[in-house]
Amino acid sequence: MAEINFMGRLSNLWAGFVSLWITDVEKRHPEIAYQNAIDSMIAKYGKLKSATAAIMRRREEISARLDSERRELESVNADLNAALASGQDDLGIVLIQKKNALEASVKTLDQEMEQARADAQEAKDSLMQVKGEIQKLKDEKDRMLAQMQSAQARLKIQNQLDGLSVDAEVRALDNVREHIRNTVAEAKMGSELRDSDLDVKLARLRQSSGAITARQQLEEMKRARLAQSESTGKSM
Repeated sequence: MAEINFMGRLSNLWAGFVSLWITDVEKRHPEIAYQNAIDSMIAKYGKLKSATAAIMRRREEISARLDSERRELESVNADLNAALASGQDDLGIVLIQKKNALEASVKTLDQEMEQARADAQEAKDSLMQVKGEIQKLKDEKDRMLAQMQSAQARLKIQNQLDGLSVDAEVRALDNVREHIRNTVAEAKMGSELRDSDLDVKLARLRQSSGAITARQQLEEMKRARLAQSESTGKSM
């Protein structure tokens, strides 16, 4: 008994693994799941179609039997009237018995015919319903797979965008900016150092003194020329 229970549990476990594996495959390949469902419904549609054909064939057989027995009943009624008119009582009794049997059979066939019509209509309705469900499933498959492909394309683009990090570019620009700022600062610092250098200040002082001396010399030369001009005028 324990061994039977163990084997049963093992079988259930294996069935569970297979079911999970199939579910995983169907998730990764939804077109397979949809096609399997469509194929299953098509197979059921084929069986239902065969059953519907059998029901309709039975309806036609009952209809043919009913028509035949009704015609025979009309013929028996005609014969019975003729037997009664001719005084053939013995034949009349036989015809009455046959008439009663035919009437009972026609009544039964009428009931069977009504049921056959209802069965045939129900079978046709079911057949059309299954056919409609198959078409709906096909349309759903096309629609859902299109949505799946669109979603996969969007995810692919999003993943690509997520992978495009700008951190490296920003860091590279930061380094460039820092280098530019350092260069500007060094240049500014060099200029400031030059302005505070003693030799530079002395050179500027000498340049300024030279300009003053030249200005003084110019003034002296102008005064000398003016004095010379005045002296020449007096002698004349």
